[in-house]
Amino acid sequence: MAESPRRAAGRRLQLPLLCLLFQGITAILFATFVRYNHETDAAAWHLGNHSNSDNEFYFRYPSFQDVHAMIFVGFGFLMVFLQRYGFSSVGFTFLLAALALQWSTLVQGFLHSFHQGHIYVGVESMINADFCAGAVLISFGAILGKTGPVQLLLMALLEVVLFGINEFVLLSLLRVRDAGGSMTIHTFGAYFGLVLSRVLYRSRLEKSKHRQGSVYHSDLFAMIGTIFLWIFWPSFNSAPTSLGDVQHRTALNTYYSLTASTLGTFALSALVSGDGRLDMVHIQNAALAGGVVVGTSGEMMLTPFGALTAGFLAGAISTLGYKFFTPILESKFKVQDTCGIHNLHGMPGILGAFLGVLVAGLATHEAYGDGLENVFPLIANGQRSAKSQAVYQLFGLFVTLVFASVGGSLGGLLLRLPCLDSPPDSQCYEDQIYWEVPGEHEPEVQTPLNREEQDTQA
Repeated sequence: MAESPRRAAGRRLQLPLLCLLFQGITAILFATFVRYNHETDAAAWHLGNHSNSDNEFYFRYPSFQDVHAMIFVGFGFLMVFLQRYGFSSVGFTFLLAALALQWSTLVQGFLHSFHQGHIYVGVESMINADFCAGAVLISFGAILGKTGPVQLLLMALLEVVLFGINEFVLLSLLRVRDAGGSMTIHTFGAYFGLVLSRVLYRSRLEKSKHRQGSVYHSDLFAMIGTIFLWIFWPSFNSAPTSLGDVQHRTALNTYYSLTASTLGTFALSALVSGDGRLDMVHIQNAALAGGVVVGTSGEMMLTPFGALTAGFLAGAISTLGYKFFTPILESKFKVQDTCGIHNLHGMPGILGAFLGVLVAGLATHEAYGDGLENVFPLIANGQRSAKSQAVYQLFGLFVTLVFASVGGSLGGLLLRLPCLDSPPDSQCYEDQIYWEVPGEHEPEVQTPLNREEQDTQA
């Protein structure tokens, strides 16, 4: 049956209209509220007796560059493992991140840096916006291939708001320590995406099962994303921390944790396979779990031994999750997790939160000396004991899971609106629906939009 003109027009107009509407509203809000901070504004900077080398830009921008590469190159290429979804994996990552950077600047600005009627931005706000974009892209991984670009943009608009509120509650109200985002980024992004995927469950997705796998070259390209993320993860965890020993220690702990998670992944991948061969899915993903698990505790006195132990455990758990738990999620809980974000971000994120609880509870003046003020200022000032800080850390995990679950449910209901275009069950994981794909001659792929699909819509 030929596609109705109304539906064809809707598909053609929804994305440009939403992009133009968002950009217009954002431009107005930026013009009204957003201003340079004192280290960026020409007049304000030169009022003080500053050396240019003292500007925060020179201390923070190298870390920002690494985080920025992780968001656009690392996350984008990590998701190109699907054999017919490479354009969408990289392209929609590009689109979602660009939207999230602008929207999170406003949301985080209103919550964290709103003074005298204005939001003041600088290099640190750029890093924080990238972190928010990272959470959105983690959620994207759960529904990869099963949603259209308009649905993804609406998901990002909602998730950025909830991410900002959750981050404000944890970091500003509860005064939880979570520099690398085991809770605020990885746990929140993972369980928001998993609940969203559950609400959008497709009972007839087996019609696209033949596209859900990878081929040799798609897995090779996905490893590019893995290597970028692996190399730059120490910068990701240390970017927002205090300059000096704290930033140095965070990078070091992440560095060792990643090495151990890689060895743990290779060991478990060979161990759980039937013939001792390695699974590239495990290597692409679980090797990165070491960066996730020390997101909360990386700035603390975890010790190099603690970092190695945590990383190895995270890599092993993540590998076992890909092998055994992902099939159970779909068959028993009806959660179709395309990228396995529960194994890379969810479980290691929760493990990292518990590790933060443990290390915070062991914090003493003897271990940290005068540096206790930079990591646990409330303990240093006598406002909290180490045990009470640990309780707050644990409560922060609970709050994050609540925000993620409620937000994912709301997002799923929003994305199920019948007016939003989504791929039919038989055309999931297929670039041709939304992209001009050169050199394609397969009849099934060339003309998927020339007839009305009778499949169940997401």
